[in-house]
Amino acid sequence: MYLCATTELYQLVKLPCLVQHFLEHREQDRNISLWRFLAMHYADKDIRDNDYDRDMRLPFKTHDGCTTASISVFTPQQFYTEIDRPASFETKQFPVQEVNFIASHYLSNIWQPPRSC
Repeated sequence: MYLCATTELYQLVKLPCLVQHFLEHREQDRNISLWRFLAMHYADKDIRDNDYDRDMRLPFKTHDGCTTASISVFTPQQFYTEIDRPASFETKQFPVQEVNFIASHYLSNIWQPPRSC
């Protein structure tokens, strides 16, 4: 029931109408095949002829806009949160080297022009 109400699955209920309409076309033209009937009603351009209203009742010819969107939010009656505290804290000290001055003669070796041997 839910799929028929919210999707295009309800169009399958119209299948007997498709069969009946095919039989009506078959009475008018004995040589029409099911493939030609489907091509005439679904692939070819819609022609407003005497049975146009009947053609529009075929499955997947019209869309009724049955699509619905529902959002259900369920919240619990009671909400509990537990936060575990660590059993112990560990303090670690890392040695930090303080280098405030770098001699310029180290950097000056990098910026020398190439020398030929």
